[in-house]
Amino acid sequence: MTRCAVFGTGSWGTPFAMILADAGCQVALWGRRKELVDTIAATRTNPEYLPGIVLPEAVVPTTDAAAALAGADFAVLAVPSQTLRENLAAWKPLIGPDTVLVSLMKGIELGTAKRMTEVIREVAGVGPERVAVVSGPNLAPEIAKRQPAASVVACADEAVAKRLQQACHTPYFRPYTNTDVIGCELGGAVKNVIGLAVGMADGMGLGDNTKATLMTRGLAEITRLGERLGADPHTFAGLAGMGDLVATCSSPLSRNHTFGFNLGKGMTLEQVIAATKQTAEGVKSCESVLDLARRNGVDMPIVAAVVEVVHNGRPTQQVLKDLMGRSAGPERR
Repeated sequence: MTRCAVFGTGSWGTPFAMILADAGCQVALWGRRKELVDTIAATRTNPEYLPGIVLPEAVVPTTDAAAALAGADFAVLAVPSQTLRENLAAWKPLIGPDTVLVSLMKGIELGTAKRMTEVIREVAGVGPERVAVVSGPNLAPEIAKRQPAASVVACADEAVAKRLQQACHTPYFRPYTNTDVIGCELGGAVKNVIGLAVGMADGMGLGDNTKATLMTRGLAEITRLGERLGADPHTFAGLAGMGDLVATCSSPLSRNHTFGFNLGKGMTLEQVIAATKQTAEGVKSCESVLDLARRNGVDMPIVAAVVEVVHNGRPTQQVLKDLMGRSAGPERR
């Protein structure tokens, strides 16, 4: 039986543990807070993130990282992206020599502008064949209800991607394989920023033309950056690109869309943070995405506009006016 350790009892780590168990794996679900882990163990539910969803018996909650990693074929990392480096440094001595590290995180590290798999390889000291990514239109509340969804599992080693595919393939969750780790990661990280922009437009009461424009040009920005970093442009037309972007920008279940919506209504950043219990990755990652783009000479005006609103306090109306007033040439990526 495939053994998996999932690190993170949040809104994505918990349902992914359920997916793995439903696919026939034995799953250790590690959490930082003992009270929440004890509640999950006693009730088989996670009342903070997935109330009412009963987890399979094969999911074993624990606060013991060593026990979770013992004999693990896959270690799934579902912690906030900006905490990955510190957490993984603590877990590194416990990771087995053959354990594959799987990133569910959709962010870019602040300060270094590194993708999550780059951080994993650097901190854990492992090669690309031992690092994988899961990315796609995966709104956790829908998956927790076992509604049909598809995703992409990416690894530089296709055989490893196929192993992971088998480990998380269920009647409701269909994973496709890919070897383009860079493209899958960038699609997942940057779509959060575009989701904030579309949410802002929604909050301002703007219509579908505006939102379609932001999504389409946002995808162009993602593709430009991806191509510059060596990604396959075809990746961005698939589940990890357009698929994830559409779900994030269109659904009220999207944390980034909801965060942007509240900013668009006129709430301050502090007010939105106070009202939001879950992490909206795009809020922090928009700065690191813009940093990554500038380091590589890639123009990303929508990302820059989001940074202006979220971190520089500029009014959404003024930022949108400036964005629309930019000179426009032929449509291209």
